[in-house]
Amino acid sequence: MQRLMLILLAIMLPLSVIGKLMHWSEVALFAIACAAIIPLAGVMGRATESIAIHSGPKIGGLMNATFGNAVELIIAFFALREGLIGVVQASLTGSIIGNLLLVAGLSMLIGGIKYPQQKFNRTIAGTNAAMMLLGVVIALVIPAIFGLAHPSEDDIKISIGVSIVVIVLYLLGLFFSLVTHRSLFNYTEDMHAEEAEWSVGKAVGVLALATAAVAYESELLVHTIEAVSQQFGWSEVFIGVIIVAIIGNAAEHSTAILMAWRNKMDLALEIAVGSSLQIAMFVTPVLVFLSLILGNPMTLVFTWPELAAMVLAVFLINFLAQDGESNWLEGAMALGAYVIIGIGFYYL
Repeated sequence: MQRLMLILLAIMLPLSVIGKLMHWSEVALFAIACAAIIPLAGVMGRATESIAIHSGPKIGGLMNATFGNAVELIIAFFALREGLIGVVQASLTGSIIGNLLLVAGLSMLIGGIKYPQQKFNRTIAGTNAAMMLLGVVIALVIPAIFGLAHPSEDDIKISIGVSIVVIVLYLLGLFFSLVTHRSLFNYTEDMHAEEAEWSVGKAVGVLALATAAVAYESELLVHTIEAVSQQFGWSEVFIGVIIVAIIGNAAEHSTAILMAWRNKMDLALEIAVGSSLQIAMFVTPVLVFLSLILGNPMTLVFTWPELAAMVLAVFLINFLAQDGESNWLEGAMALGAYVIIGIGFYYL
């Protein structure tokens, strides 16, 4: 798989440069940029993991938490710079529901095909469930509700206040999992006990180059969204919720599914739910502050279809995970919910 990803990268990255210089159609450039970002996200993940293993469980866990959604953050930065607030919010929505329903669903389905019943730590699942309820249901729904009762110019003030609280709670959650209750997360230490793929120097260099390449491809992707929207009749919300979100999370998708296939459902769900937590409680608040710097303020007031999709995804995955066991049927249900939501956004 890694070899195929490297071959794809070796083809698509030069093609994107050539295509931009030769002024190829924006639809073609969009497709090439998407194809290039997927393996680049995988390379960034491998480099981050190598650095994390060298750093030890505590620093390594912080590294993974910090760089886990770097691709989404980079794409969102360029979209914010272009004033595409709707696309950014849609991509955040797509990342959250994609990780909760698509990644977790595929993990349960694929793992359940090989193992009739897979178990995972209910304590960790319960902690993550509570954090997701806070990060999505409370932190994102409350601004929308109160937005109905006050002038819109106050939305940014509420969003800033909520963002500060959410980031603080996210950091406390990291402190909980990496320091005070680290024993509950033994599988994380087992992961870091593996041998690093690259040396620290090589990993840092690869991470820097991959980040620069992702920035280039992300800028190209953002500039072509409008043309793709007009060409295929897709709304920018659909592009953000489904396409951009899947591209940004492709590397994590494959890792979670592989862990489930190896009967490591704890780790598979931590990748899926942990990534959603990071999007809701770290990436989203950071983008609120970043949008102020860029002069295109983004609030936490999402559209009601986006909020409904995120809230229902949180409640469904919490319900499926409450017994500490999973099977292929539960995975199929999560995937079915994702497809239904995707259909809804397609016709939005």
